[in-house]
Amino acid sequence: MTLQEEIGRRRTVAIISHPDAGKTTLTEKLLLYSGAIHSAGSVTGGKRATTQSDWMGIEQQRGISVSSSAMRVEYDGFLLNLLDTPGHQDFSEDTYRTLMAVDCAIMLLDAGRGVQEQTIKLFKVCRDRGIPIITFINKMDRPALDPFELLDNVESVLGITAVPLTWPIGDGPEFRGVYERKGQRLHLFERTVGGMYRAPVSVGSIHDTSFKDMLGENKHKKLVEDLDLIETVLPPFNHEEFLQEKCTPVFFGSAITNFGVENFLQQLLEYAPPPQPMPISNGKMLPDSPIFSAFVYKVQANMNKSHRDRISFVRIMSGVFERGMSIVHANSGKEVKLNYPFQLFGQDREIIDTAYPGDVIGLTNPGLFKVGDVISTGTGFTIPQFPRFAPEIFARVFPKSGTYSKSFRKGIEQLGEEGVVQIFTDKNGSPSPIVAVVGELQLQVFTWRMESEYNEVVKLDYLQFKRMRWLIGDVLPATAVELAYDEQQRPVIMFKNDWEMNYTIERTPGIQLVESPT
Repeated sequence: MTLQEEIGRRRTVAIISHPDAGKTTLTEKLLLYSGAIHSAGSVTGGKRATTQSDWMGIEQQRGISVSSSAMRVEYDGFLLNLLDTPGHQDFSEDTYRTLMAVDCAIMLLDAGRGVQEQTIKLFKVCRDRGIPIITFINKMDRPALDPFELLDNVESVLGITAVPLTWPIGDGPEFRGVYERKGQRLHLFERTVGGMYRAPVSVGSIHDTSFKDMLGENKHKKLVEDLDLIETVLPPFNHEEFLQEKCTPVFFGSAITNFGVENFLQQLLEYAPPPQPMPISNGKMLPDSPIFSAFVYKVQANMNKSHRDRISFVRIMSGVFERGMSIVHANSGKEVKLNYPFQLFGQDREIIDTAYPGDVIGLTNPGLFKVGDVISTGTGFTIPQFPRFAPEIFARVFPKSGTYSKSFRKGIEQLGEEGVVQIFTDKNGSPSPIVAVVGELQLQVFTWRMESEYNEVVKLDYLQFKRMRWLIGDVLPATAVELAYDEQQRPVIMFKNDWEMNYTIERTPGIQLVESPT
């Protein structure tokens, strides 16, 4: 295929959702229908089989996603790069970095709850990035809000027009399937022996007698009335307006029981945009540029115990990647030969020879590549800097053995680079660093990984600080506050509360404090 053809068949997508909306289940069912996997784990009842997208031991134990992974699958001539993101709000920063690497997002909503807090935050990130959003309303097999109420919820809370492309027939025990408006197809789901489901499809006008016979008179009447109302009060779906983030196509279904998932996958590939131009410091990088360019959006250590290395997740922006090619690392100016690139699937990896814009590849990281770095066959440009989130929980970390070993220092350095925690050193240069996080779960993951991956049991001494700001400029605080330094030796100030922070600002004319360094 030509470069243009390879670009045209690629889709790079991430899923955003509130915790427990069913993100991991939907991810696995999309992989299942693409043929990438042959069985999917159940995520119900607090018990689950090991899933393809959750590779870390603590994820498998707890049934949550705390890291982002990349999976590359083919379906019907398309190549889908599906980027799984952390489902827990404590890991919003990791999710933000992942959204920098995609061209489209799936917004997953719980049919019984609608738009929730974490969804709002992630939706705003997509808006800031200019990412179009496709909506999947999940868990229709459980008691759900009225579908019109769900559409109104999306529009009123998020400020985007919601246009249903499928429509649910009932909910909970009465859920009978979905009607596909565009193809005039009724996807009728029926339970079979063993609790599995099959999905006979009927095509034709919703007014056909056969549809009434299949659904029953009451359900058929309700469906006809709903569809007539949709045609009257809602605008038709416009693909250009979707790409401009003015509307979101909406699909209904149930990932756990496979309701509507394959049809959703087919329409996702049809509507999601191919790789788009990426913002760089001197304009935009076009996918079909003859220059190869890519950026690092994530670094992960110890994904596979048989390798014990660090992996850089790299999103290709333009040109053709070829195994063994030499590139320039923009930050250092060094020329690097990329001999062992691979595609990722959970924790598994496979060496690849070529890759194209939109693809996510893994590179073994010798300590050179960091998040936000650009690699290319050209020179003289960078990408916008990824933001840092101001943490709210702080603790000093000690090795329980009392020995500041090489493995202790290595674990602190690598987990800090990944963004599992933020690492700070105090002004006295203590060997016991300060770790800072947005949420408590991050600290639990940090201590678990220090022990399981670096053989270091650590102790945490929680500090009384609740706020932190980066200090910009030469004006130092006039009050007695805690000063420390981040990994780039940029000064930060830690505060016990908002009152102390505001008091310091009032007492120090000209002081510049920011939530995220530039």
